[in-house]
Amino acid sequence: MIKTGRTNLITDVPGIQVGNAQNETLRSGVTVIIPEEPAIASVDVRGGGPGTRETEALGADCLVDVIHGIVLSGGSAYGLESASGVMSYLAEKKIGFELGGAIIPIVPAAILFDLLNGGDKNWGQYAPYRDLGYEAAANSAKTLHLGNIGAGLGATAGGLKGGLGSASLVYDENGTEITVGTIAAVNAMGSVTMPHSPVMWSFPYERDNELGGQPLPEIKMPLNSDFEFELPIGKNTTLVTVATDAILTKPQARRVAIMAQDGMARAIRPVHSPFDGDSVFVLSTGKRELSDPAISIAKLGMLAADCVARAIARGVYEAESLGDFESYRSRYGQFLLNKSGEHNE
Repeated sequence: MIKTGRTNLITDVPGIQVGNAQNETLRSGVTVIIPEEPAIASVDVRGGGPGTRETEALGADCLVDVIHGIVLSGGSAYGLESASGVMSYLAEKKIGFELGGAIIPIVPAAILFDLLNGGDKNWGQYAPYRDLGYEAAANSAKTLHLGNIGAGLGATAGGLKGGLGSASLVYDENGTEITVGTIAAVNAMGSVTMPHSPVMWSFPYERDNELGGQPLPEIKMPLNSDFEFELPIGKNTTLVTVATDAILTKPQARRVAIMAQDGMARAIRPVHSPFDGDSVFVLSTGKRELSDPAISIAKLGMLAADCVARAIARGVYEAESLGDFESYRSRYGQFLLNKSGEHNE
């Protein structure tokens, strides 16, 4: 049996907290995922224009086994500095890799491009992302808001307002209950809706009316469908973190990250383009044992991909209009109302 977690958020995974910080004038922000204990982690990067920090350290052949936080940030390359703020916060708490008396928090990060969204980016000599990273880490908690918050504040998605989304699921693994949670900062070049339709690509994966009750699409996809890409190209990248309480090795976490990338393809078209920096982090809090080193990973990866698709769709569904960028519910809310007979906002 598969069900959503209690709050349908990544924080349903025991030991996971999330913090957000944003600047409304800047129209940008930072999201940080912090495990209560150091966690095994890996990453898979498939976008053609990524901006990352410390991802090489997550390789199976590298020394460091665990991480202490993951950062998803707006600001393009400037946003990578947000990880420094998170490191400062964690170091103050004596959290990190200890080496000869030094404490070094391991905080991989990835960024999305939101520099052309109409916000005031004239920040002077120093970009504000280090401070936003520190603030996001200080705000970490089990509660979590979605949409125009954190790294999702300035995000756009294929002509719609993007945002921060999250989803979770719980399933039975031979008598052991495994929890999977995902969080996504959705700033995709591709579209989350079908051509000339308000129906989301991820409509088959909706649970508990989390997307307003997506109807069946009324169109068939012609093979020669034209897509109108949002211009100018550059407002792109979807960043995802998958968390689970299943016990994983680094190579197993890497395989789950690879499989979880399929969730992007289920929710966004096109995805992994030359202009996107699409990245999926996976972290394991290591509390629940899997029954089989291969079959169990295959199942976990498949379900993680489903959960990623839902988190991406929720990021757009929960977003609110901002500036010139109209939200999904503003544009299509009446459509959902007419299809379901009840208001879904």
